[in-house]
Amino acid sequence: MTNPFRYFKTSPEIIRLAVMMYVRFPLSLRNIEDLLHERGIDITHETIRFWWNRFGPMFARKIRKRRVQNQNYSNWAWHLDEVFVKINGELHYLWRAVDHEGEVLEAYVSKRRDRKAALKFMRKLMKRHGNPKRIVTDKLGSYRAAMKMVGNAGIQDTRKWHNNRAKNSHQPFRRREKAMLKFRSSATLQKFVSIHSSIHNHFNHQRHLEHRDKVKTLRSEALVEWRQLVA
Repeated sequence: MTNPFRYFKTSPEIIRLAVMMYVRFPLSLRNIEDLLHERGIDITHETIRFWWNRFGPMFARKIRKRRVQNQNYSNWAWHLDEVFVKINGELHYLWRAVDHEGEVLEAYVSKRRDRKAALKFMRKLMKRHGNPKRIVTDKLGSYRAAMKMVGNAGIQDTRKWHNNRAKNSHQPFRRREKAMLKFRSSATLQKFVSIHSSIHNHFNHQRHLEHRDKVKTLRSEALVEWRQLVA
């Protein structure tokens, strides 16, 4: 296999660390530049920007492949919701789907919130993850129209408060959006949310549910697996 780091003078460990810090934590490029400088690593924020654009999709792809191989995704319940994102003053919609444990399944950016966009989102989701037993949404009519076309209207759940799982899952993305001072194009947004979702899933330890010792073990295992995946 060709080494993707072969033309870079910086060690892969530093590149891997910079990409992880930028995508995983709500830090700006200059924040990471300063943090690495304290550790004796002198690079510019534009170098970090180039690294995450170059290696972020590759790291995310490897994480998704490993998780699909090692884990049977639960299709017990999906939670679907959309958030408003402004790009150059124009309103866009970020459709997101999570399972009952908060695992991000799919993210899709569109300019409209109509049946066509909902249908494309549902088809992308079902192509990758199959069919669930229950789909929890809000009362947006686009969901109902799209589910009638794919045959899932009978399993839709629109009861109040049942979709809090999806609404709470938007928080990490909103924190990243604020640190990045928003996005400049829909393509950049789509690229970033795809990378962010995979890395967030990898380091999501459910610390509000697990005992402290279990969380420490899961965190160490996630770091070891991260180093192996992107070595």
